[in-house]
Amino acid sequence: MPAPANPTITDRMLRAAMTVTHKLMMLGWLVRRPRSYGAHALALTPERRVVLVKLRYAHGWRLPGGGRNRDEDPSDAVVRELREEIGLTAHGRVTVACEIEEIADFRRDLASLLLVEDVRYRPHRWSLEIEQVIEVEFNAMPADLSPRVRHWIDLIRPHI
Repeated sequence: MPAPANPTITDRMLRAAMTVTHKLMMLGWLVRRPRSYGAHALALTPERRVVLVKLRYAHGWRLPGGGRNRDEDPSDAVVRELREEIGLTAHGRVTVACEIEEIADFRRDLASLLLVEDVRYRPHRWSLEIEQVIEVEFNAMPADLSPRVRHWIDLIRPHI
């Protein structure tokens, strides 16, 4: 699903609104310093290509994923997030590659990084959160990959 050559005024306004909303949420997190839990997927297609997403409210390419409830199994959460973000239709084995404690946007986050194999998906026609979905070769990540995701990929690499 390639990015539109010239984003419409609606797309630009939506990006601006989502960015402002995210910044306001970060301000609240700065004050509260909440504990959060995440589940993020290195989603590999049957051709062993990595699925990446571009969020409307953040810069750089990201691994699909997001928040989860404290008691939610990371595997269940990451499959749910893949359905929401990329339109997951089928997948193979799901394994936890690692879990890391980090500070993310002023939140104390436990990030579960999972390897999801044989991912098949059909991107949604339109999404409030996801601007674009792409597939890339594992050793040919885009230059504008999020630094956090670049670090996560380095942690996941030994599990592939």
